Amino acid sequence: MIELLVVIAVIAILAALLLPVLSSAKSKAKRTTCLNNLKQIDYGVQMYAGDSNDRMPAGKVAHVPLAMSFKELMKNYVGLKAASSTQDRLFACPADTFYYDYATKFHPGYWVGFVPQSVCAQSNSDYSSYKFNAGNLQLGSFRGTNFPRSGIAGQTMSSIKHPARTVLVAELPAFIPYSWHLPKRPFSKVNSIFNDSMDMVSFVDGHVGYIKMYWKTMRPADSLAMDYDPPAGYDYQWSGN
Repeated sequence: MIELLVVIAVIAILAALLLPVLSSAKSKAKRTTCLNNLKQIDYGVQMYAGDSNDRMPAGKVAHVPLAMSFKELMKNYVGLKAASSTQDRLFACPADTFYYDYATKFHPGYWVGFVPQSVCAQSNSDYSSYKFNAGNLQLGSFRGTNFPRSGIAGQTMSSIKHPARTVLVAELPAFIPYSWHLPKRPFSKVNSIFNDSMDMVSFVDGHVGYIKMYWKTMRPADSLAMDYDPPAGYDYQWSGN
């Protein structure tokens, strides 16, 4: 009996040591898949621009937000011909398992809350985990007033002054920001978005990075990460300037 208990204790100790390692390896594998997805999507957007007089997507698809409409415009460049669906694995980040539903109109502090579903499973995202840097096509809202957002939709690739720093396409949480890869728990209104969240981002020059996103730590209804370029110390910008 004593020997059996010793064996059980050893197994329990080994399991406790191995589980974090296995969890870390699984998370890294998800990030690698997401990185490869974004590289292909980035290349597809660049091919679209090459056939559009060097101009990046700037269209609108019915019932789909502007920043998600890019998928319909460029998906044939990555081998997708049929209507968008949940089968479009290239546009599905494996870490995309939840999102936060929030009000689009100004309403300080208002969040509908944590939704345990994938963004890429929703028709209003055009079945995509990824979003195009198209904030310049829409207005932001701050304490009841509107302001222009940063973004590069409709601009020419050659007009981007810092292609290695300028975001082209990124995971949806990068724009808000929160993180699918390192979320804050417990999932709550307080933890829903936060400064220095880690997200996967592709850039105009074609490279992809797993980087931290800046947020001014204001109420969610007041400010999103995409509303401004970050200060020094961050490896990206939203504007093409």
